[in-house]
Amino acid sequence: MILTDTHTHTYYEEDPELRKQLIQRCLDNQVSRLFLPNVDSKSIALIDTLCNEYPTHCFRMLGLHPCDVKDGFEQELAIIKKAMEGRKVYAIGEIGIDLYWDKSTLDMQCIAFTEQIKWAKSLALPIVIHCREAFDEVFEILEQQKDEKLRGIFHCFTGNLEQAKRAIDLGFYLGIGGVVTYKKAGLDSVLKEIDLKDIVLETDSPYLAPVPHRGKKNESAYLVHVADKVAEIYETTIEHIAEVTTANSVKIFGA
Repeated sequence: MILTDTHTHTYYEEDPELRKQLIQRCLDNQVSRLFLPNVDSKSIALIDTLCNEYPTHCFRMLGLHPCDVKDGFEQELAIIKKAMEGRKVYAIGEIGIDLYWDKSTLDMQCIAFTEQIKWAKSLALPIVIHCREAFDEVFEILEQQKDEKLRGIFHCFTGNLEQAKRAIDLGFYLGIGGVVTYKKAGLDSVLKEIDLKDIVLETDSPYLAPVPHRGKKNESAYLVHVADKVAEIYETTIEHIAEVTTANSVKIFGA
């Protein structure tokens, strides 16, 4: 069984020994593929370290997180774009729009999001979308940019069924993480109407730990709890969930 965490910030752990333990717990739980979303220029080196240490298990994404889009973001974008030279990159992400923390930067976020979508299309790469309280704004930009090259993942999808179907129709997979294990989230009822071929698994560690670790620091090894819950929803085995969602991740990332 091979489980794929399509979205993890494992690189935030800068202590080499603790990082080694995190990866070992992943492998012990058969979580052997970790996709690492960049957030800003400073995190590039952290991702490089992890990818260099575990080249067969860790895969790099580059992008500017919407919460890091502030005055002078153009310089950040330039640094990140330059970093793509000489590095193997599997997606542009995480990028998108976040109106939970700061609505005042919406215009800048839209500019940065659109620019990075164009990078992805020019490089034939998928995008990994961060969307928080901004489905309408994100969909508006995606509709503007829609073509045969637009594809990717709606990271940490927590929307309703209509939004799920709209995302899938635009060529996106739904990234399902720890929230699916929360009783009041309602994500299980949405997934019951969505084909397994349209989802991938993620943790977003160190955030959004699944039950039974909710409220604690998350890690990629806990992806097994997400997979278990998804298997319960689809009335199948965790092995089948792992097989299909990992195959989906390969279709997206090409690895």
